[in-house]
Amino acid sequence: MRRKLPIIIIVLVLVAALAGGALMMRTPDTSTTQTNIAQLPPTVTTNNAPAANATPRPAAPPVDLQNVHVRGRTDAPLLIEEYGDFQCPPCGFFHPILKRIEGEYATQLRVAYRHFPIRSQHQHAAEAARAAEAAALQGKFWQMHDMLFENQKDWKDTAIARPVFLNFARTLGLDVAKFTQDIDSAPVANRVLNDETQAAARGVKGTPTVYLNGREIPFEVITNYDSLRATIERELAAK
Repeated sequence: MRRKLPIIIIVLVLVAALAGGALMMRTPDTSTTQTNIAQLPPTVTTNNAPAANATPRPAAPPVDLQNVHVRGRTDAPLLIEEYGDFQCPPCGFFHPILKRIEGEYATQLRVAYRHFPIRSQHQHAAEAARAAEAAALQGKFWQMHDMLFENQKDWKDTAIARPVFLNFARTLGLDVAKFTQDIDSAPVANRVLNDETQAAARGVKGTPTVYLNGREIPFEVITNYDSLRATIERELAAK
């Protein structure tokens, strides 16, 4: 029996080792699992709800309409504010939608426009904003505003846009010599800069950014006439 004892001990040790190895194979490696989770990309949520169901975002601080270009009845219950860039294609797309809305709600809607030229992407945006302000000094801001958007394709890709802006000034019957002087003046540049400063204070990041009675309207709403109209109807019904 004593001779067989070492053999029995060796067999027991081997059995124990095999059992321990099997157990380790079935136990998850916590450190490896945590590493794999950390390497997963962040979750991306897509909102597929119809644009017509979108609603304005929470109200912003009180709106300051001093030194802002506004058109429409002063007693209108609705105010749409746009921070725009005359060279921005989505702004150009939004323009006829807003014009149609203005026509339909002429007695119920005011529209305000503020400059937010995206200088890093649109080389003529700041100059176009100054052109509108130079026209404003001769009482024709909105006429130049509309002309810049409605003829955006004629100047947005040109190497030099100034001749086109001068031609717009002539078409509008402006004093071209005064317009030429004003477009490069400090007061006009400061007027655009003031709008940009206010945009930054309100958290504007891109164009067009549009507010309805102080609440930002989602981009997918403002680029769809029916959706924007439905949003306006809801706002009127809430009055």
